[in-house]
Amino acid sequence: MSHSHTYGLSHLAIAVANVNRTLQFYSSVFGMIEMYHEEKMLQLTTPGCHDVLVFEERDPNLTGTSGGIAHFGYRAKQPSDVHEIRKKLLELKAEIVDEGQFLPGSPYIFFKDPDGYLIEVWYELLPG
Repeated sequence: MSHSHTYGLSHLAIAVANVNRTLQFYSSVFGMIEMYHEEKMLQLTTPGCHDVLVFEERDPNLTGTSGGIAHFGYRAKQPSDVHEIRKKLLELKAEIVDEGQFLPGSPYIFFKDPDGYLIEVWYELLPG
C-alpha cells in the first residue's frame, strides 16, 4: 500500500476581477462561506467539506483564462441538487454552457462564473 505525505489537494488559487462579486456568486450558488477576506484576496470553503478556493484580484488580462485547466467540478449529493443549482444560475443570469445526463440518473451542468471560468456540477452514483 502506498503512503502519501500530504492530505491531498488543499486549495485552488484563482485570479478574479472583483473578490466581492466572486463572494456573492459562490455563496449564492454553492453556499460557500468566508474563511478570510482581505481587500484583494478571499478564501472560501463549503460547509461540511474541506475544500478551499482562494480568489485573488490580479491582472485583468489573466482573469478568466484557464492556463490549461479545462474546468473544475463539484459533485452533487443528489440528482435534484444539480437542478437546484441550475435554478440559482438562472436567477443570477449565469451563462449555462451545457447540461444533460452522462448516464440515466447522472445529471450534469457546465456554466461560467462571473470571470468566465468553466465549472461543472454533476451527480454520480458511487458504488458501495
